[in-house]
Amino acid sequence: MPISGESGRLDGILVWRSDGRWILAERLSYQGREGDQTLVSSRGNPGELAQEYASLITQLNETPGLRLLGEVDPALNPECALPRSRVILTIADEVLGEVIQWTRCADGSLFTLTPGGAGPDPAAARVITAAQLVRFFTLGDAAASAFQGTVPFGSLDVGDDSPAQPDGPMAFVSSDGQIPPEWEAFWMEHMPGAISTPEVDWDQEMILLAAVGRREEAGHRVRARRVLPLGTATQVEIVEEVPGDFCSPAARTRHPFHIVVAPRGPLPILFPDPVQVRVPCG
Repeated sequence: MPISGESGRLDGILVWRSDGRWILAERLSYQGREGDQTLVSSRGNPGELAQEYASLITQLNETPGLRLLGEVDPALNPECALPRSRVILTIADEVLGEVIQWTRCADGSLFTLTPGGAGPDPAAARVITAAQLVRFFTLGDAAASAFQGTVPFGSLDVGDDSPAQPDGPMAFVSSDGQIPPEWEAFWMEHMPGAISTPEVDWDQEMILLAAVGRREEAGHRVRARRVLPLGTATQVEIVEEVPGDFCSPAARTRHPFHIVVAPRGPLPILFPDPVQVRVPCG
C-alpha cells in the first residue's frame, strides 16, 4: 500500500496454513529505508481455523461469483497506479509442489481492502474478496494495522545503546532549511568520529529520536511505531520491548534508541509515554 504518494509504503504479508496456524508481518518504509516492522501469529485453537481454511478453499474452487480456480486468469500481472494497493493472493500445495497466484489492484490496506473498483479486470473483485475472507477468518473483522494512520518514516540508526546517552525522545526540526545545530551536535556524539550527518531535506523532513533513557539490563528494544499528524501537532508513538518476567537478562547499563527521518509534520512534536510490551525469553 502506497503512503504519501511514492515516498512511503506499507507491506503486509499474511500466511495461513491448512493446519490453521497463521502469521502476519507488516513492514513500513520511507524513501527506500525500512522504518519499522511487526510480527504477530495465531494464538487460538488451530483446529477451528483449519476448518475455516478448508471451507474457504472449497469456496474458491466451487462457489459461483467467488470461484478463482479455473475461472480467473493467474497470468495477469498489472501495474497499480497510485494510490492503489497491489494485492497478491497465493495458494501453495507443498505436498504436490503446486503454486497458483493472482495479482490485482484495489483501494485500501490489507485491513481495509474493498472489492469495489478493483481492477484491471472485472474478476479482480473475486481476488480482493478472497483476500478479505483470509483476513477475516484469521485476524478478525475488528483487526487494524500496527501502523494505522502513520506517515511513513525510515530508520537512520537503531540499537540497544547510544553513546550520546539520551534521557528521552527528541525531535529535530529546522526553522530555516539548514541543519539544526542541536541535531549536528547529537549525531557527532552518537556517532563518534563521523565526518558528516545523514542527508536530510530539512525543508520537507524532520528527524525523530525514540528513546526511553537509561536501562539497567540488556534486552530492551525501542522503536518508533507511528508518527501521527493531529492537525495542530504531531504525535510520535514509541514502543519499548522489555524482557519477559524471569528472563534473567544481563545487568548492563544501556540507552536503547531508534532514530528515524519522516516527512515534516505540524508542530509541536508530542511524545506520549512509551508503550511497554513484554517479549518472551530468548
